[in-house]
Amino acid sequence: QESAGSSKHMMQPLCSPETPLQSPGSSEEPAVQRPSMQRSAVLPCPQACFASLVSQDYVNGTDQEEIRTGVDQCIQKFLDVARQTECFFLQKRLQLSVQKPEQVIKEDVSELRNELQRKEALIQKHLSKLRHWQQVLEDISVQHKKPAEMPQGPLAYLEQASANIPAPMKQT
Repeated sequence: QESAGSSKHMMQPLCSPETPLQSPGSSEEPAVQRPSMQRSAVLPCPQACFASLVSQDYVNGTDQEEIRTGVDQCIQKFLDVARQTECFFLQKRLQLSVQKPEQVIKEDVSELRNELQRKEALIQKHLSKLRHWQQVLEDISVQHKKPAEMPQGPLAYLEQASANIPAPMKQT
């Protein structure tokens, strides 16, 4: 009989979307006494939030307005839980910044280093592309200059080729 009662306690949800967010040291006691190690005493219950989103309650409804209202309510509950969760983490972040300011500074320095590395990689990527296009432009420029330097005409090639032949050395 006692094991049935304990399994019944295990089957009850730890929290619901209606449960307000309370800090562990809050003077207000929740309606249901919960052990301090349970997640629900600190954070809203994500299972209840997701359960409302995947609920089949409104699938069999024939009235579109009823379905729309139910879905809107589920989405609103989800957003409320998300706001509570965000508030919880912001409170924890504030506590951390007061208790260990050096940790916050270390995190900021780490984030700045990561950002610098990312930007340095981006700069190198752009420099590589810039060098490539400079080479392409240089190659195009050289190709346009070559025909201008070469004299035109049928004998021009022979004249240029013979100009490159060294003159015979005179014997003394």
